[in-house]
Amino acid sequence: TLDEIGLPALVKASAGGGGRGMRIVRAAGELADAIASAEREATAAFGDGTVFVERYVEDARHVEIQVLADTHGNVIALHERDCTLQRRHQKVLEEAPSPAVDGELRVRMEAAAVAAARAVGYVGAGTVEFLLDRDGNYWFLEMNTRLQVEHPVTELVTGTDLVALQLVIADGHPIPADLLVEVPLRGHAIEVRLCAEDAFRGYLPSSGLFYTFHFPPVLGVRVDSAIESGSEVPPYYDSMIAKVIAYGTTRAEAIRRLTAALNGATLNGPTTNRPLLLQLLGQLGDVDLPDGEGLDTGWLDRQEDFPGPRSR
Repeated sequence: TLDEIGLPALVKASAGGGGRGMRIVRAAGELADAIASAEREATAAFGDGTVFVERYVEDARHVEIQVLADTHGNVIALHERDCTLQRRHQKVLEEAPSPAVDGELRVRMEAAAVAAARAVGYVGAGTVEFLLDRDGNYWFLEMNTRLQVEHPVTELVTGTDLVALQLVIADGHPIPADLLVEVPLRGHAIEVRLCAEDAFRGYLPSSGLFYTFHFPPVLGVRVDSAIESGSEVPPYYDSMIAKVIAYGTTRAEAIRRLTAALNGATLNGPTTNRPLLLQLLGQLGDVDLPDGEGLDTGWLDRQEDFPGPRSR
């Protein structure tokens, strides 16, 4: 009941994600209308109008734990990713490790994620997602039973190939013995989602032909994309056209490398969110945006000066 859950509460679509089928309830009298509205949106978006109600955790960071489980009873955690920088519940920038998680908190969150995977007999790669408040308390959000868009940052800081490990597990083999002993955690990795959208016009999707789509080689930078020069971006699908990921021995080095790759790219075609990504990277290295305090999943949506002056 709402008395047990408490306020504020969140009505959430069981079959969905990305903010669709979600409604925040701050007063008991709002609940019925919120459920009805969320059910309609969930039915239209996912073909399933089932919703549930949970406590809404405000001013929280989004921190998720990558897990691997095999058919031999082994379940391990490959540390955390921080996905707090979002707009309208859509992730914009992800990094590993999280600036807000220390060693002691990491151990506790990893133990919770492993326990969740064991409880359901999970096999394969998956992600257990949590909301982390400023006092170090965390709440289970959901489990994604697949690889996430942001899995490359985990690959870079752990030195693993998660796709290959999925295949090893699916073939009936155990998780490699060295990972069962200890999962490495070295350096820092940051990923941004390059999208064909106009951040200056309410993130309006953009489409059309990319006459030139080229990223220069930058040490430590990886670009995952199906787009190349001559590709056409249709208006029918998700707006993400590339993932740009940088690794560095420090967070500052990863930021510098990722910034260099974005600045050096030739993107002649549909409007992209590159200016927004560059501004965010500039802020990440700025003392005005503390690494662990003050940042939450609603931070970007509250910034009136993002994005800044128009550029392409």
